[in-house]
Amino acid sequence: MKNSVDMSFDMFIETEVPKDELIISRTDLTGNITYVNETFAQISGYKPEELIGKPHNVIRHPDMPKSVFSGLWKSLENEKTWSGYVKNLRKDRGYYWVHAQISGVYKEGKLVEYKSIREPVEPAKKIEMQNMYDKMRKEEENSCRIVLYTSCEKDEFP
Repeated sequence: MKNSVDMSFDMFIETEVPKDELIISRTDLTGNITYVNETFAQISGYKPEELIGKPHNVIRHPDMPKSVFSGLWKSLENEKTWSGYVKNLRKDRGYYWVHAQISGVYKEGKLVEYKSIREPVEPAKKIEMQNMYDKMRKEEENSCRIVLYTSCEKDEFP
């Protein structure tokens, strides 16, 4: 009897961030989500309650080089704002691109949480960043993105 394999997935489907919307979230000092706005939930494909308490990296796309996030945390540790382009992973395994600005939130001079505001990215910039991140992953992690096509008649898939 042949294995029944569901080959439907949305990893190649991009969700566009609406031009008039901002994605907003807050995390505790360890990166666990404490707040998301409705736009964040809609774009990521999650319900807000599915995200609250989870590590923010639940939406980290495997195309993102680890060094991008190392730099992000280094900036935050030095009490600086970080900004950059991020490809995020949706719950349905699709993706979306954002330009993010992340900074610390201080109360009475003490760091209490982080906030992130994200906005849409122009198509040409997405292509530029994808190419740059592919190169970075190859150089830094010896990791390459590969798409493999194989016969649908096989009983097992890699």
